[in-house]
Amino acid sequence: MTRTQGFTFDFRPGTIVVGAGCLDRLGDELDRRGRERALLVGGRTAGTTPAVVDPIREGLGDRLVAEFPETTPAKTLGTALDGLRLARDRDVDVVVAVGGGSTLDTTKTLAALSSHEDSESVAERAVETGELPVAADGDPLPIVAVPTTLAGADLSDIAGVTLTLDGDVSADASHETGGVGDPRLMPEALFYDGDLYRTTPTSVLAASAMNGFDKGIEMLYSPHATPVTDGTAARGLRLLQSGLRTIRAEPMDADRLADVLGGIVNVQYGLAGVDGYRASIIHAFGHGFSHGHDVHQGTIHGVLAPQVLRYVFDSVDGRRDLLGEALGVDVAGLSDTAVAAGVVDAVAAVRDDLGLPNRLRDVEGVEQEHFPEVAAIVADDDLLDVAPDGLDPTVGEIVGILERAW
Repeated sequence: MTRTQGFTFDFRPGTIVVGAGCLDRLGDELDRRGRERALLVGGRTAGTTPAVVDPIREGLGDRLVAEFPETTPAKTLGTALDGLRLARDRDVDVVVAVGGGSTLDTTKTLAALSSHEDSESVAERAVETGELPVAADGDPLPIVAVPTTLAGADLSDIAGVTLTLDGDVSADASHETGGVGDPRLMPEALFYDGDLYRTTPTSVLAASAMNGFDKGIEMLYSPHATPVTDGTAARGLRLLQSGLRTIRAEPMDADRLADVLGGIVNVQYGLAGVDGYRASIIHAFGHGFSHGHDVHQGTIHGVLAPQVLRYVFDSVDGRRDLLGEALGVDVAGLSDTAVAAGVVDAVAAVRDDLGLPNRLRDVEGVEQEHFPEVAAIVADDDLLDVAPDGLDPTVGEIVGILERAW
């Protein structure tokens, strides 16, 4: 066990509300914050599905003044700008985002644009420069998040965006991408309603859960790990490990689903703090397939997380004992090699519980001939800058990991 060193932990989450039926309290939370006019933002499917949006409409009541069910996986700057135009036309003072990571990212982009008086010009410059700042002297529209997937993009003040003013592009179109981040983009309240997760297709929920689970793994070996994030990540992993199997059950068990929601909150608590982002090498590998491959990030995570962890443990310690304890591996008396194997097996078992593929060759649209290009993207990913200490994979090593996953 490594000795605890001095650390900084600067994380500013909004109010977290978890529980089946908790959307009934949505209006009360807005009243408490003095919010009176809400815009509901959602995807073209989720945002128009009565089982998803009706509980939010009922929770908001007459505070709901407009709806914008137009977000897509492409999460373009143009879509965010269209949403902002509607928000300003209806004099909105809060944005309620329902859906997965794409909707939440688009909503954060909308909020960032709202901090500028001339948002149109700022958006045009962002396409040219790749930079979308939050105005130093402006106030972004506040966000309330209602997640329906488990990827763990909720308790975060950062977002990815596709830099085009065209709102209708495919997710794998060849446009430049960028990011926006600011503590003021953290949702001021987040509602995790178990009833809403039952409306999400099982395949989507399972893939997103693997992505969220891996955030807990990476929080533990991040160079920015603290005793605070160690505690929340480890507890979150245990809750997810015990509950995720219910995602494929019909119906999902209420107690196990409650474990899953508690777990997903914990594994991302502190992920995107002021003092540093704590996702790492597994997510960098996922990003390698973000463009040009129409595949869910969580599906890629399911295949690659065990292989990437083997590489990590072959190269550095990777805090394997702490990971083992978090994942229920009895590390007492085990060799370092045995602990590493136990961790990898535990992660693979979660992947199998979720029904995800275990080989890249079984993922539609992924071809071996793409590996050098994917490896170059991974090697250039900013998240490799926060890989476990001592880890610096070459493009050749990355290709080797992909080949072993084939």
